[in-house]
Amino acid sequence: MAAVSSLSFSAIGQTSGERKINVSPARYLASNFEGFRFRASFLYQSVGLRASTTASVSVVHCMSTATDVPPTVSETKSSFLKAYKRPIPSVYNTVLQELIVQQHLMRYKKTYRYDPVFALGFVTVFDQLMEGYPSDEDREAIFQAYINALKEDPQQYRVDAQKLEEWARGQTSSSLVEFSIRDGEVEAVLKDIAERAGGKGSFSYSRFFAVGLFRLLELANATEPTVLEKLCAALNIDKRSVDRDLDVYRNMLSKLVQAKELLKEYVEREKKKREERSESPAANEAVKQCSGEYQYIS
Repeated sequence: MAAVSSLSFSAIGQTSGERKINVSPARYLASNFEGFRFRASFLYQSVGLRASTTASVSVVHCMSTATDVPPTVSETKSSFLKAYKRPIPSVYNTVLQELIVQQHLMRYKKTYRYDPVFALGFVTVFDQLMEGYPSDEDREAIFQAYINALKEDPQQYRVDAQKLEEWARGQTSSSLVEFSIRDGEVEAVLKDIAERAGGKGSFSYSRFFAVGLFRLLELANATEPTVLEKLCAALNIDKRSVDRDLDVYRNMLSKLVQAKELLKEYVEREKKKREERSESPAANEAVKQCSGEYQYIS
């Protein structure tokens, strides 16, 4: 993912003016990570109960809506923390907590419907975020806990993302936007999205969807700006929204890379200090022994 790596996942919040404050590196990093935000303008829509004209139908409505009431954000976050109990370094955890809040709001919108392009976008974002995580096993366990907390299938996310990536690698700039006149599994997915986004069904645009489109273009080496415009037109997606969200994605990825570098430098610095402290007693003991031997010889 060479091109994406050069983009960036970062702090949206910026402060005006400069203030010099003496804080420890750990506190600086912790406060810096608070700036990581997916500032989406998604509004949470609650599910209400509709009255019925007959008692029997009313009972059915109450029973069905009781099971359809979506969980709260805190319940989703709690599910994630219960599924993955190990501590997560703050550079990763702060962004993960922001993502799960925003994805909860996307997931439980009335118009939400899972689609593979959305899945590809999320997998791309997650893998970029967790790149360099100390343990591959823990990274995948976090992914599983995250998606399960949203009551979706993590395996489906991975499988669909892989299918789209493999398909995109075999495309060109022209074939990518001509999916509507071709047959195939991925082409059928894109046609379905185009129909729903065009008003023939339920479609909910999101930033993850925009990142999924970007990933398709990247893998197809379709770098010309006109290709994105044509693809958005073919999918009945507003290109201005995609451009805006890709800018957010690039900025966020860039700041995340910087934060990881700061954390890496801090960890290496602390490791060096610990090594120096552990060597100091041995050095002092050697000096004492030498001093004692010198006095004895004298």
